[in-house]
Amino acid sequence: MNRIVLALLLTVAFAAPAFSQMKNMPMKEQRAGYGPMMEMGSMDMMGDMMGMCLDHADEIGLTDDQVMKLKPIHREMQKKHARFKADLKIAEIELMEIMEVKDFDLEKASAAVKKTEGIKTAHHLEMLQAMKEVRGSLTDEQFKKMKTMMMSMQPGEKKPAKKTMKKH
Repeated sequence: MNRIVLALLLTVAFAAPAFSQMKNMPMKEQRAGYGPMMEMGSMDMMGDMMGMCLDHADEIGLTDDQVMKLKPIHREMQKKHARFKADLKIAEIELMEIMEVKDFDLEKASAAVKKTEGIKTAHHLEMLQAMKEVRGSLTDEQFKKMKTMMMSMQPGEKKPAKKTMKKH
């Protein structure tokens, strides 16, 4: 019994500082790579991609019909993302409330963690569905242009040096 309590105490002691650091970090800083923010980093990029497609419709070659189709999808994604952030924040606060007491209820804490993961999963699936819908409305050429544009705008990405041809 003492080992279980000690293990749980150490888990909470080490997880709490990491959690407090992560929750104060803006989503944009958590974007790169896999790991904790792969969960939403790629979904944030989905919103960025949609907004960029609309902002650069002429450069990508979107037709007026495509723009009219993408605008409501983008607005709906923005609404869902705002709801997601609010729901997730509430679930995280509820988890912190459960864990405030010294001898917190492990079952309640587990249920709260599962709730936050359920919220994340549901949102992730919604964003994937929207992504599929958007990509389905683009031609192969438009998709390539959009993808190239997204790559050029990612922070921290190293671009290959341009090779110059020597004239003889």
